[in-house]
Amino acid sequence: MNELQQTYDNTEKFHSAEQMWFWFLYSKSMQSGFINGHRPGSRKVCELLDVETMITKLFLSGQLTEEQLAVMKKFGDKRRAPHQYIWAENHAAYLWKCAMEVLESAARKNNWIA
Repeated sequence: MNELQQTYDNTEKFHSAEQMWFWFLYSKSMQSGFINGHRPGSRKVCELLDVETMITKLFLSGQLTEEQLAVMKKFGDKRRAPHQYIWAENHAAYLWKCAMEVLESAARKNNWIA
């Protein structure tokens, strides 16, 4: 097995767009204490810059809105999704769901989600 195959075999795909988003935000916030944004032995199928680039492209193409990004950031920092049954979070939950569908589709095209 060559080095490239070994590197690919040791990567871990995400289970969902939410998992990818939470990993991205956490890794960005902890970047100084981690190697390349993730713990050794827990290599992800993509790098932080890959996710950031994908999100930027989705925003610039109009697939993600500023309002969706604000909700993603706000609740991502809280490490939870907004809840549709909490009245004050109902609209945010809708925006979150739509944004995660866009992220999921784009991440699947990149083969980042199992």
